[in-house]
Amino acid sequence: MSSADDQTTTVSTELRADIRRLGDLLGETLVRQEGPELLDLVERVRRLTREDGDAAAELLRGTELETAAKLVRAFSTYFHLANVTEQVHRGRELRAKRSAEGGLLARTADRLKDADPDHLRATVRNLNVRPVFTAHPTEAARRSVLNKLRRIAALLETPVIESDRRRHDIRLAENIDLVWQTDELRVVRPEPADEARNAIYYLDELHANAVGDVLEDLTAELERVGFTLPDDTRPLTFGTWIGGDRDGNPNVTPQVTWDVLILQHEHGINDALDLIDELRGFLSNSIRYAGATEELLESLQADLEALPEISPRYKRLNAEEPYRLKATCIRQKLENTKQRLAKGTPHAPGRDYLGTSELLTDLTLIQTSLREHRGGLFADGRMNRTIRTLAAFGLQLATMDVREHADAHHHALGQLFDRLGEESWRYEDMPREYRHKLLAKELRSRRPL
Repeated sequence: MSSADDQTTTVSTELRADIRRLGDLLGETLVRQEGPELLDLVERVRRLTREDGDAAAELLRGTELETAAKLVRAFSTYFHLANVTEQVHRGRELRAKRSAEGGLLARTADRLKDADPDHLRATVRNLNVRPVFTAHPTEAARRSVLNKLRRIAALLETPVIESDRRRHDIRLAENIDLVWQTDELRVVRPEPADEARNAIYYLDELHANAVGDVLEDLTAELERVGFTLPDDTRPLTFGTWIGGDRDGNPNVTPQVTWDVLILQHEHGINDALDLIDELRGFLSNSIRYAGATEELLESLQADLEALPEISPRYKRLNAEEPYRLKATCIRQKLENTKQRLAKGTPHAPGRDYLGTSELLTDLTLIQTSLREHRGGLFADGRMNRTIRTLAAFGLQLATMDVREHADAHHHALGQLFDRLGEESWRYEDMPREYRHKLLAKELRSRRPL
């Protein structure tokens, strides 16, 4: 048997052991929460399903509705736990494979070595991948359940020494108890804002780590084969229909669109604040040892004059740390932006950000100054990762696509065509096929509409 086969066998054995472990803990949960009778019923159904399908069907037909519902939940919870375990082990396999063979980006970059340099350079500059989130009605998992399953996955990922096994199992059992006591589905139909929160859950998670890792790896792999990803390129951005999809959904009103946009901005700015707080911790560079550009120092002075909210304590303690003080000003501008959007007040230049580009300009000032004062390693490392992550998400996390029902477009077009007066009948009375031909002909003309 080859080493690859040995590794696969080991992974399968460990996977089965972890699934069995969580299954045993789930059994203990069922006894604690519902009594031993439910666990006995679960075990009987499992055994009969393997041994005698007719007997299993007969047993289920005779089960009371309330008990049947608990039985369904028990198997559903088991499959949730099994899926989480498989995902954890699949992640380990993929990490091991990347370590041995290189990741997808590395393998793709290797194939680019023989490509036409000019064509590849233009492709890299214009690279933009844009996943779009939709409110899919079959994706009904609640964040409350997802968070608990995520904690279980994190516990499974944590290496455990034998002396800590009991404490580790207790943490797993606590979360399994909580999953059992949590409604898997909402008792009321989710509104567009609820659907937006579900998408934002995933965007927040991507913002925290995954996107930064991907963009950092992309930059490194392109450099390895001799190409530089330009600073102003945004190779990854996100879109969403949630809150803007009015095509057949009367619940999506202009107010709903506005509320979802504000919600996205609130989370986007909070995620940006987390990254800026990280930078503030790193940027302790002293003006005496590192220096700074005049552009950065002038920008910092303008910020301090425009932002009286900056604590005098920071001004005193960070007087010789312009990078950290500039990051503090950026943080205050982000806070002011969040308050402005929440209150609906006008933009105040110099005190808040009108859009993502102003934030990126401030961060680029820091990056440029670091590069010119022996801080290139950090500027092209952590600083570059932060800038590219914020460029990917912006202050709004995802760009909203507003989709309108075709009737609304036809109503607008009808007013235009009727005013032209070139047809003998009104636009709204025309058959759909004739409308399409008329519109196609008009759009091909030298001056459409």
